[in-house]
Amino acid sequence: MIRVEDYHKAYRETIAVDGLSFDVPAGAVLGLVGPNGAGKTTTLRALAGIIRPTRGRLFVAGRDVVNDPTAAKRELAYIPDDPKLFDALTVREHLEFIAATYRVADFSSKAEALYEQFELMEKRDTMAQELSRGMRQKVAICCAYLHDPQAILFDEPLTGLDPYAIRTLKASIAQRAAAGAGIIVSSHLLSLVEDLCTHLLILNKGRCLFLGTLDAARSHYADLQGDASLEEVFFRATESSRTP
Repeated sequence: MIRVEDYHKAYRETIAVDGLSFDVPAGAVLGLVGPNGAGKTTTLRALAGIIRPTRGRLFVAGRDVVNDPTAAKRELAYIPDDPKLFDALTVREHLEFIAATYRVADFSSKAEALYEQFELMEKRDTMAQELSRGMRQKVAICCAYLHDPQAILFDEPLTGLDPYAIRTLKASIAQRAAAGAGIIVSSHLLSLVEDLCTHLLILNKGRCLFLGTLDAARSHYADLQGDASLEEVFFRATESSRTP
C-alpha cells in the first residue's frame, strides 16, 4: 500500500533524508522510530504530498504521490502530531466536510459509528475551539478514518489521549490493518510500537539503520537476548551514531 524508492530530501545544505527505500504491504503496521531529527516527519509529510522529494519516488496504493497527487491522496489519511482543526466548525461539521471532500457514501452511518467508537457522541455539536487537546486528536482520527483510506500515517498519535482513548486507538489500528490498510506509526513511545507494529524501520540522520520484523530486529543484534525489548534494540542500533 505504501512504497518509497530512493527518497532524498534536502533543505539547502541540510540532508534530512538520504536514500530511503521501504514498502508497507496491505495489513502491515510499520513502526517508524529514530532520534529527533532522524527524518521521520519529513518522510511522512512527503508521503502525504505536503513536501516534494528532492529525489526519488513515493507511492500510495500504486499512485505516484508527485505525478498523480489527487489519486494518491484519495487513498491516504495523515494524522500529524498536532492536527489543525477549524475552530469555528463543530465535530459533526468536520466530518461532513471530509465526507463532501472524499465523496463518502453512507456518511451518516459511518460517522455515527466513529462517534460511538471514540466517545464523541455527546460532542457532535461542540465547536473545535471548545474541545480539549485529546478530544481534538480524536476528531482528527475520525476524520482520517471516515473515507476508509488504504494507507494511514500516524505521527505521535497518542498525544493528549487518555488511557481509554489510547486503548481505542490501538484497537482501531489493528482493525484497520486487518481490513487491509497499510499503516505507518511514527512515535518516540517504543512501547506503543512494540505493542502495535508488525515491522520496524529505524532511522537516524536520514538513513535507514534497520528495516524488518521486530523479531528480525532482535536477531540482527545477536548479542541481545531473544526477548530483548524494543528499547534495547533501539539504543543498540543508534548508539554508534551518537556523538559524545
